[in-house]
Amino acid sequence: MRQVYADHAATTAPAPEVVAAMLPYLGERFGNASSVHRRGEAAREAVEAARARVGALIGASAEEIVFTASGSEANNLALKGALLAASEDGRAPAGAAMARRRLVISAIEHPSVLETARHLESLGRPLTIVPVEPDGVLDPARLERAIGPDVALVSVMWVNNEIGTVQPIARIAEIVRGAGAKLHCDAVQAVGKLPVAVAEADVDLLSLAGHKFHGPPGAGALYVRRRTRLVPLVHGGHQERSRRAGTENLAAIVGLGAAAERAARWLASTGPARLASLSERLRRGLLAAVPHAGLNGDAERRMPAIVNVRFAGVDGEAVLHELDRLGITVSTGSACSAASPGPSHVLLALGLGPDDAHASVRFSLGEDTSEADVDHVLAAVPQVVARLRALAGETEPSPGAGAAMRPA
Repeated sequence: MRQVYADHAATTAPAPEVVAAMLPYLGERFGNASSVHRRGEAAREAVEAARARVGALIGASAEEIVFTASGSEANNLALKGALLAASEDGRAPAGAAMARRRLVISAIEHPSVLETARHLESLGRPLTIVPVEPDGVLDPARLERAIGPDVALVSVMWVNNEIGTVQPIARIAEIVRGAGAKLHCDAVQAVGKLPVAVAEADVDLLSLAGHKFHGPPGAGALYVRRRTRLVPLVHGGHQERSRRAGTENLAAIVGLGAAAERAARWLASTGPARLASLSERLRRGLLAAVPHAGLNGDAERRMPAIVNVRFAGVDGEAVLHELDRLGITVSTGSACSAASPGPSHVLLALGLGPDDAHASVRFSLGEDTSEADVDHVLAAVPQVVARLRALAGETEPSPGAGAAMRPA
């Protein structure tokens, strides 16, 4: 049976060169980077070399990179750390008109941002969630109206992990900076897949995760712009310039550095253009071959690798399982929300009803996706959807699937 992996937005396989770079540090090159003997110094040199490689990938200096165990941890550190640093105990600094205590996020943020924001709100930090447009893009004017002098931090993701929409981060940064607030960007789905330059984007904090671009799971990082104050989540030793205590995961950090160096080469190659072409072929093919299918998110302002399609009249999870049985791996949304029985909060934020949200499937392509893989998916999906509709006694979408009838 042919196997097609079309869930690269959930995770990617560690590249062979990444695994090769890690292996020595799981064996004879083990060491604690905080130790002052030769083994410790060698470990520290390996950590700092990886830090430089990660910084180079996003146009940051090495000292602006804080290693974490995941993108979710990086998001937590950014939101909690920046808000705690903004005003001690919520008091306004001397001479200030009011305390900067409020957090502003978009309605389609990753659960690690959304749930962290809600937790902070439960602790008394004001929270504003700004709606997005039906195409999944945040209107900068709407964001500007939501920001006031009490805002400490704005968090907007670069690329949405479910529908692939790309936000106008540079314009958002201009608005946030004009209001005197800080900007955090969850760029977990962007780094290693799109060109990301922190200086051009003008962000203060930016999260990334290695397993999204063929690095190891359990290795992430937070970019912290110089002179950006941050209260650590983990107190203890002085690792990571006192921003994250604990012995560094040496092998994973080395792997993240190798993946960053590899991603920089891939971004400079013809790989991104080839992937964009394959993605467009998949998008057009699905919409043409499956009656009453529609694209979720903007057709143009998106990362090409993610194609999220709703198939009116069927359950997306049923499509997932049928395709899985045929050797095709896809998802119905964020892997971090897979256990949630409710419809995707991202799709609901676009204005879709619960039926349409449940009828949606995410296809996410990667470096190793081939034309034959796309053709295999295009041959299988129409048959699966038709079979599921027939089993449900429907050859046409149900009357409640109205949003799915709208053109993409």
